[in-house]
Amino acid sequence: MASRNKKRAAAMRPLKMNTNRLAVLIGAGVVVAIFSAFFLILAQDSGPAQPAQSAPMVRSDDAADYAVGSPGVGEMAPGFAMESTSGDTVDLTDYAGKSVLLYFHEGLGCQPCWDQMRDLDAESDQLTAVGVDAVLTITSGPVDLIAQKMEDDKLASVALADTKMDVIKEYGANDYGMMGDSRAGHSFILVGPDGTIQWRADYGGAPDYTMYVSMTDLLADMTAAGVNG
Repeated sequence: MASRNKKRAAAMRPLKMNTNRLAVLIGAGVVVAIFSAFFLILAQDSGPAQPAQSAPMVRSDDAADYAVGSPGVGEMAPGFAMESTSGDTVDLTDYAGKSVLLYFHEGLGCQPCWDQMRDLDAESDQLTAVGVDAVLTITSGPVDLIAQKMEDDKLASVALADTKMDVIKEYGANDYGMMGDSRAGHSFILVGPDGTIQWRADYGGAPDYTMYVSMTDLLADMTAAGVNG
């Protein structure tokens, strides 16, 4: 009897060992599966962020946006007399009876501002067609440096140096720019034959801080406002 029991125990021992081994293998497989799933989720969460897909930038054919500062349309244009880069003094009253376009710009360090002046020179016939008799460009800075820049860029406009920014401030042209109020922004003011402001556009303010306006847009804005010669 005892011998039979020993044989039965010996026969059951491998089965018990196989069952234990199977349990260990299953447990290990479950642990591996759990850790694999965990690391997969972690990798997905902490992987490199995909760049946001922004809409393509397409330049509009519409005229550029602008503000209208003060003094505005219908008000008398403040008088001034400033030194030009040619060495003489230019007075606004010199243009009495004519329509003169004042172009206030940021000046030295703003190449688009000078490119704007280049286009004003090149498209003078189109400006004449809408009734502009003369263009005066106004910026702050030393007159000799402005004169040098005019020569370097081969510009022909009448360039005035408002070294103390008195005129720029009186026209509020420094209220619309990317340099705070320390310089003029990018403003156009048309003074009519009677000395009143006929049109004004301040392009340089927030949010776009525009420092160059195509002549197509500029002329479109002028004609849309009734400036047509």
